Parts: sequence; structure tokens; C-alpha cells
Amino acid sequence: MSIELPAAVHRDLVAYAEALGGETGHPVDEPARLIAPMIERFMATDRAFAKARRSRQP
Repeated sequence: MSIELPAAVHRDLVAYAEALGGETGHPVDEPARLIAPMIERFMATDRAFAKARRSRQP
């Protein structure tokens, strides 16, 4: 899968990766690698998504 990010979102992602690297002491070499865990966490904490998912399961 490939995605296109608006320039402002890309800049923020790079800045986020830099801040995260500064906090953890482990630089993030490729900010794009943060996207999957960020989406995963978003979906895991989205109550409406969880409710919809439960209602679809038999």
C-alpha cells in the first residue's frame, strides 16, 4: 500500500519522529514506519469502530 500525505502532515510526521527520537534516545530513521502503529492505536481506541466491529460479528 502506498499513501500520499499532504505536505503539512508530512512535516508534522517528521517533527513527531524527531521529538519521539529525542524523548526515547532512539532516533527514528524512517518516519513513515510510524504510520502503521499510529493507525493501529487509533483504531484500537476508537469506540465507534469497536462498537461497529462487535455488531458485525456473529
